[in-house]
Amino acid sequence: MAMLTIGRLAAEAGCAVQTIRHYEQIGLLPAAARSAGNQRRYDRSHRDRLAFIRHARDLGLSLEEIRDLLRIGETADGPCADADAIIRGHLATVTARIAQLAALKREFERMLGECHGGTVSDCRVLGILSDHGQCLAPDHAPHGDGAETPPAFSR
Repeated sequence: MAMLTIGRLAAEAGCAVQTIRHYEQIGLLPAAARSAGNQRRYDRSHRDRLAFIRHARDLGLSLEEIRDLLRIGETADGPCADADAIIRGHLATVTARIAQLAALKREFERMLGECHGGTVSDCRVLGILSDHGQCLAPDHAPHGDGAETPPAFSR
């Protein structure tokens, strides 16, 4: 494989040149070789590692989780229990977020079901959003210090 410029690598990986530079700066991607003109030159290992990083990011993994997975992957004959633990933890986070989103979906559906298209003064959507106590979604709390926030509008 021929050496790639940073622009070509970015195009092949579907990311920005700045992203590649950032990954190099934080140590996720090894520094590239330099040409006589001091241009970065990347090889297949850079492309493969960047593909791994991009795929992991697309799956929602944090940069720290990716760093740990890359470290684990450096030892081909080592156990994969640490990698499994990282993904198991991420799965738990995703599962909890799905449950939270499902509760929010039900709450929005309820709000819309209680709104009968009258006037703003009778709007249940605005009323529920103005008074957190009317909200039935269990998986979220008022923002800030917990004190009731005054409505953003008067009725």
